[in-house]
Amino acid sequence: MPKYTVHVRGEWLAVPCQTGTNTVRWLGKEAVRRYMKNKPDNGGFASVEEVKFCVRRCKGLGLLDHDDTLEDTLEDNEFVEVDGNSLTTEDLVNLGKGLYKIKLTPEAEAKVRQSREVIERIVKEQTVVYGITTGFGKFARTVIPTSKLKELQVNLVRSHSAGIGKPLIPERSRMLLALRINILAKGYSGISLETLQQVIEAFNASCLPYIPEKGTVGASGDLAPLSHLALGLIGEGKMWSPKSGWADAKYGLALINGTQMISSLGCEAVERASAIARQADIVAALTLEVLKGTTKAFDTDIHAVRAHRGQIEVAFRFRSLLDSDHHPSEIAESHRFCDRVQDAYTLRCCPQIGYSEMCGTSVILHSCSHLNLSFKMVFAERGETISGGNFHGEYPAKALDYLSIGVHELAAISERRIERLCNPSLSELPAFLVTEGGLNSGFMIAHCTAAALVSENKALCHPSSVDSLSTSAATEDHVSMGGWAARKALKVIEHVEQVLAIELLAACQGIEFLRPLRTTTPLEKVYDLVRSVVRPWLKDRFMAPDIEAAHRLLVEQKAGVDTGICSVTHSL
Repeated sequence: MPKYTVHVRGEWLAVPCQTGTNTVRWLGKEAVRRYMKNKPDNGGFASVEEVKFCVRRCKGLGLLDHDDTLEDTLEDNEFVEVDGNSLTTEDLVNLGKGLYKIKLTPEAEAKVRQSREVIERIVKEQTVVYGITTGFGKFARTVIPTSKLKELQVNLVRSHSAGIGKPLIPERSRMLLALRINILAKGYSGISLETLQQVIEAFNASCLPYIPEKGTVGASGDLAPLSHLALGLIGEGKMWSPKSGWADAKYGLALINGTQMISSLGCEAVERASAIARQADIVAALTLEVLKGTTKAFDTDIHAVRAHRGQIEVAFRFRSLLDSDHHPSEIAESHRFCDRVQDAYTLRCCPQIGYSEMCGTSVILHSCSHLNLSFKMVFAERGETISGGNFHGEYPAKALDYLSIGVHELAAISERRIERLCNPSLSELPAFLVTEGGLNSGFMIAHCTAAALVSENKALCHPSSVDSLSTSAATEDHVSMGGWAARKALKVIEHVEQVLAIELLAACQGIEFLRPLRTTTPLEKVYDLVRSVVRPWLKDRFMAPDIEAAHRLLVEQKAGVDTGICSVTHSL
C-alpha cells in the first residue's frame, strides 16, 4: 500500500493510499480531512468541501493537476525543471548530492536567447558598454577593440582565479554550479544558450571545477570562486569527476559574476539548520523526561497569546512527543504529584528560544530565492544593458550571520541541559551518568567537549557583514564578507549538531537509571534508534566513536520526521 507524507499548514501527515489510481484531488482532500480531525476547532473549517487548496511537489514546488492520478503524477523524479524562479533550497541540496539532473524550460531558453541578442548587437555596433567592450573596475574607461574581446574574457577568468585554501567538496561545487545555472536561466546575463547548455552538460556529467573555499569578499559577486569555476570550464585548472577524481580540465566557457558561492553554501546551511532545529526539540523532550520536567509550559493557550508561528510549532512538537495516547509516559506518571513548581529555562523556554532559529531560516530562505545576478543585467524587452548592484552579497551575508546566531542558541541551551543531566544535585541521577563514579568518569569530559564547542560558536557568531575592506582601487569600496558568513554558518551548525549528539547520548543514558519505567511511544523509538548504534554505558570506554555515531544519526535526520512527496497548500 503506497503512503504519502503530506504537508498541511506547517504539519506533516501520513496518508495511506489503497491504490495509485486515486487522484491528486483525493489526496488533497484526505490530507485536509486528517488535518481537521487533529484540530479541536477543525482547523477553522466547517467541512473538507469548503476548503480550496492547490497541491504541489515539495521538490520544485510543481503545481499538480487535481484530476491526475497519483501513479502518473509522482513517478518521474529524474529531472528538476529549472526556469530561474522555482528552485528551492531543498532542490539545491538534492542537486548537490547528485540525485537529479538539470534541464531548461522552453521559457528559460527563450529568455536566454533574447538577452544574448542584445549583447551581440552591442558588440556588432561597437557600443561602449562597461564590462562588455571595456575593462573592469579601475579600467572601466579603457575601451577594448572588438578583435580582443575574447581575450578580455579569458584574461578576466584567469586573473580573477586567485582563491586559496582547500577546494569545495564535490557536493558543494555541484550546488554552486547548479545555482549558477539557475541564475543564468533567468535570462538577464547575456550568456549564449549554447554556452549555458554546455554548463548544464558538465553538471549532468558531474564534471566539477576546482574551487578554493577562500578568497571572496562578497561584493562584486563571489569573483574568485566563480572564476575558478569558469577556469575549469574553459579548459584550464582542474576538474573533478566520479571516475577520474581531480584531473586536467576539459570543458570551456566563462561566467564569473554573482553571489552563488554565498547562496549555495547558504542553502546548505538553511537545510541543515532546519533539520537540526526539528531534531533539537526531540532531544530536548527526551532530556525533559529524564529530568522529570512538566509539560505545562507547552500549553496551547500560552503560545497562542504570543502568536509567533515558530514558537507555536515548537510547542506543538513538544506536546506531540510528550503526550502519547498510545503509550502514556510512565516516567511522567511517576512524578505527577511532586512539589516542583516550574522547570529551568532550558527546559520550559525551548519554544521561545528555539523559534529565533526559525526566523533566521525564513530570512535566508527568502534571501536565497531572490539572489541575483551580475553587475551587468541585460533587459531584452528594453534592448539595453544596465549596470547595477545586484551582485552585492550584503543581503545573504546578513541573513547568514543571523542564522548563525539563531541556530547557535540550540547548542547553548543543549549544553546547559547536558550539565543538568550530569550534575546529581540537579538530576537526581548518578554523577556524570555512570555507576561507580570516581572509578568511572562517564560523561564528565563529553560535557567539556560540548562546552568547548559552544565557546567556539560564540566567536564564530560575530557577524561578518559588519566588516568591510575597500578593494579594486576603491571602486569596490564596500564589501559584504558574505563568503566567510556562509562558511562559518556551516561550522556553527556542525558544532550544534555535535553538541546535540552529546545531549542525545546523555539523555538515553539517563533513561537507563529510570528503568523499568518507560517514556512515550515516540521517545521510546528515539531511544531504540540510539541504542541500535550505541550500547548503554556500564563503565568507561572510548567515547569519541559513540559521539560520532549519534552525530551521524542527526546529520542523516534519522531522529526527525521523513520529508514528503507532495505538499498541500491552502488558498483561503
